[in-house]
Amino acid sequence: MKIKRQKHAKKTISFYKYNFCFREPFQILIDGTFCQAALKNKIQIKEQLPKYLMGEVQLCTTNCALKELESLAKDLYGAKLILQRFQIRKCKHMKDPLPASECLLSMLGETNPHHYFIATQDQELTTALKKIPGVPLLYIILNTMVLDKPSERSLKHVEAVQLGELVSPSQQLSIQSLKEKEGLSKDNNDKRGKKRKRKSSNPNPLSCLKKKKKPMPQQPKKTDGEKKKRKRNKKRRPAGGEEAAVAVSSNPTTA
Repeated sequence: MKIKRQKHAKKTISFYKYNFCFREPFQILIDGTFCQAALKNKIQIKEQLPKYLMGEVQLCTTNCALKELESLAKDLYGAKLILQRFQIRKCKHMKDPLPASECLLSMLGETNPHHYFIATQDQELTTALKKIPGVPLLYIILNTMVLDKPSERSLKHVEAVQLGELVSPSQQLSIQSLKEKEGLSKDNNDKRGKKRKRKSSNPNPLSCLKKKKKPMPQQPKKTDGEKKKRKRNKKRRPAGGEEAAVAVSSNPTTA
């Protein structure tokens, strides 16, 4: 029996995770009726709920639920002590407390944006909660905690999303992120455009100056001494070497 309850709970949790973006730690709003049933059936809420839901949880309540237990009979004193241990979520009824059922309904609104689980034994409250899509319900029956199956309102909401008639929470988040990215890109483009306009309106004064022509390197002038080079006349020697020269010099008439 315990294995079947675990499988049922796992299937229901995956439904809310996939279709309504529920994430750990699960936030569970608890009223006095659930604490009273847990005390009567000897159920340790803080220890057994994380095991049953197979994940981290945050147990919380509201100021209105505590005030309601304080105003009731002394038989609910034990339930009040249990409820005081949980975190208190701020509601809008601090000055004028409402009944716990009305306060919890106001915390959920029309779409349960904060992804609360509701743990209660109040039948009127459960019927009102089933009209809101995406609200997991917990209750105690036969000494065990039970996670109720998704309501018809939640199932119809999922069908409408699949047909394209509605937008799922995950799609809403993706649309918001796309809009934020587009806004950032527009801001960056506007800033770049302003920077470019500033550059075009205020040119650099140094760029307007005319470029100076570089002087051509002058070649050094040649001196008169270098122009007039000394020419050397080479004497041609007659053929025959030194002996022919001596013979010519001794017989000048033959020349």
